Order: sequence, then C-alpha cells, then structure tokens
Amino acid sequence: MKIFFALLFFTTALFAGDLRLASLFQDNMVVQRDKPIIIWGEAKAGEQVTVELTSQKVSMTADTEGKWMIKLPQIKLKGAFEISVKSGNESAKIKNAVLGEVWICSGQSNMQMGYGGIPEIKKMAAAAKNIRTFKVNNTVSFTEQNYCEGNWQVAAPPSAVACAFAYNLQQEIDCPVGIILTCWGSSSVEGWMPMDMAEKLPHFKKELEACRANDKARVAEILAKKKMSGKDNIFLRTRPNLLYNAMMHPLIPFSLSGIVWYQGEANTKSVEAMLQYGQTLPMWIQRYRKEWGNDQLQLMGVMLPGFGRNFSKGKTLDSPDAITWAWMRESQMKILDLDHTSIATTIDLGDAKNIHPKDKAPIGQRLALLARRDVLKEAIVAEGPVFLSQKIKGPSIELSFENSKGLKTVDGETPKAFWICDKSKKWLLAKAEIKGDKIILNHSDLKKPLYVRYAFAAMPKVNFTNVSAVPARPFRTDSFTP
Repeated sequence: MKIFFALLFFTTALFAGDLRLASLFQDNMVVQRDKPIIIWGEAKAGEQVTVELTSQKVSMTADTEGKWMIKLPQIKLKGAFEISVKSGNESAKIKNAVLGEVWICSGQSNMQMGYGGIPEIKKMAAAAKNIRTFKVNNTVSFTEQNYCEGNWQVAAPPSAVACAFAYNLQQEIDCPVGIILTCWGSSSVEGWMPMDMAEKLPHFKKELEACRANDKARVAEILAKKKMSGKDNIFLRTRPNLLYNAMMHPLIPFSLSGIVWYQGEANTKSVEAMLQYGQTLPMWIQRYRKEWGNDQLQLMGVMLPGFGRNFSKGKTLDSPDAITWAWMRESQMKILDLDHTSIATTIDLGDAKNIHPKDKAPIGQRLALLARRDVLKEAIVAEGPVFLSQKIKGPSIELSFENSKGLKTVDGETPKAFWICDKSKKWLLAKAEIKGDKIILNHSDLKKPLYVRYAFAAMPKVNFTNVSAVPARPFRTDSFTP
C-alpha cells in the first residue's frame, strides 16, 4: 500500500506546477556544513531560476528539458535559515533549514531494524537533540528516478544503528546531525547498484538480464496492488538495481559527510557470493563517488557480527578454518584498500541464532568514533588494534599493530582467538601473551609456525583491545582459499 500511495503522491502534489525542487529540499532540512551547497530541480524549459540563501542570490536558466542545478559556496551560519527559489510566477520557500553533518545510512534489515526492543537506544531517541531525519519510503523502479517520497522530521531516525550513530556523534559536535535513511531488509548490494556496473561485473549483468526478462510484469502488478503480500514485498526488495533507481538516485548529488553501509547478509548465501563481494563493494563505492562528483566521499562499513551460519560440517563456531561469515568480513574489509573508508568492528557482538541481534548501541558508538577521527579529524583512538605485521622468531610469531597504545584484554586474561599453523595447515589455538606493544604467539606442538588467524570464525570469543575498548579487527596472515 505504501508504494502505491507514494506514486500517487508524486503525481498529484510534487508535480502540480513547473517548478520542482529535489526531494530533500523541504522544511526542516539539514544542509551539509563546510561544503558547497548544491540545489537542483526542474522548471519550465528556458525559464530563469533564482535561488536566494542569506545574502547570496544566484540565477541560471533551466535547460531544454527543464532541469537546473545551482551550486552555492559554503556558508557560515548559526541557527535556522530559509532558502527561497523562484522561477517565473512560481516560488518555493524552505523554512527552518540548519547547517550540520549529513550522513546517508543505508543497507538491509540490520540497518532498517528499529529500537523498540532495545531500551538503551530507545532512551537515546527520546533524549535526542539537534538530530533530523529524512526517511526514504521503500519502493522500486526499472528506471532512474529524480524524486522520492519522504520528509524531514526533527527527530532521531527510526533505525537502531542510525539512531545510536547520530546520537553519539551529536553529543560530541556543536551542530545538528542530519540522517538520510534509505534501506530495505533482505536487499543485496546488487539492488543498490547503478545499471552500468554490469559492464564490469558479469554476475550482476546476469542478474539484471534475468530481472528484465522475467520480472517487469510482476513488479508492475505488485506496484498496482492496494495491499502487498509478504512474498510481494520480499520479491521487490531482492531485485537487482531497482532500489538504487528509486531510493538512492534521487539523493544524488546532495552534499554529504559520507555513507554508513550496513549490508552483506544477503550476499552470504554461498562461498562464491562472499568472495565476489570483496570485488563488488569497492567498485560500488567508487561508482557512487563518481555519481556524487566527490572522490573523497567517506564510506563507513559495518562489519557483520557473530552469527551461527556455518557451511563446514563438524566445525564449531569458533573454528578458524570453517566456511563462515569470516570470509564475508574479509570481503567487507576490501574497502579499506581505498582511501576515505573505514569499518566498524563488531566481532564481539551478534547472536548465534538471530541474524538480527539487539546489540546495536555499540555499533552506533563505534561509527561515531570513526566519523570523528576520519571526517572531523579529531585526534582520537577510534578503533581497536589493527594488524600491521608479523615476524617469525623460531617457535614463536611476534605481531605488531596499529593503535597499539594500551594493549590489554577486557577481562584480564590472556588474549583469546589467536590460531597458528605451519605448512601442514593444521590450525592450533595459540598461547598468546602481550609484551608491550606486541603480541607473542606459540604452541608446544609447533616448532616452525608460519601463519596466524585471529577471530577468523563465525563467533569467536575475543577479549583483545586497546585504550579505545573496541576489539581488535579480525585478520589472517595466510593466503589459503576456501
């Protein structure tokens, strides 16, 4: 029903005249601070469009298709302000706009999941100040759309992760936080891809061809219904490209601090799919940067937490050589090969039996730390130890880390979840010891250890951290393939 009325809304309300503003330009909006302000929309072809913001007044002529885009220099302003747009006899005024930090929060069900059953985040939402949210209504399209349905609310986002992130970030900065929430459960990364990415990704091309050959009539039938079934809903949100067209493309090129991406579960259905993700995700963010015209657009990924999916029979959830989400996490971390990326480590979180765990508050806190370090350039330790190098010293392996200040364990015990092996590829749980800013590993049955895997399992038991209190990022030093 929501999708049907969304399409009806656009026809009767937004398009009543020739002058149209992009969907994000509404009352109560948050405009990205410290960046140029890009305003765009449509007007009568050949008509002059004028935008006024404080003392700035800029005009341009709509092109032959009626499209226009005006770029204003960044402004310094405290408090609310208005934006006026005029074209011919038509005008629009945006009231109660503010400058702040704007983030897109996107992904699938663990981003969409609310906080009703999470008291800690429910309290954050109730206490939230200076947070505003634009939630994009869920719908699909076979073609790229210029508009979406949604409106700015002076409130925290309904997503548990986005709410915790916005709350923790806003507590540390002297300006509003704006969250653009565009997510849908069960969606794969391919659902959020521009169609032209098929040129470089054969698996995506195959999905697109199948969708367009077989699904167009069914999608149209579902959109025409007054009430969708659960199967209809799942069908729409699992099609390739259609979410990008309807729920992401209308947001481009709104000025942002970055994108928070919590997605991946839908791409873990096979070993091949998990390995493919490591190629796909970096290409995806590079393609988004091209769309936004910003090669420094920040991407903060959320690592998949612990979960009991295990493709290897007879292996436990802490086994380092089982086929589990460990391989997906490694693929997620391929984004770190690119500049202006980070990933929130969640290896200590999750639920073996529930793919939608409730421990979302630490994720929001860790995302806020990363944003403060990487975007706001605060001199803070924003994550746990990150593997740097290993040295083999006889029967021991010495590990070095970035963020090595204050290496410790959260429970005072020796470090857990470190496994080592020699050329036999038989993994043994190592004896681990912290020595200053190093970790020393050995095992009585190994005279010549060669490789290390740390927390490379479905649900490892971890306790190794630093002054940030965030667990060390999982890693492996071997190059074995599953």
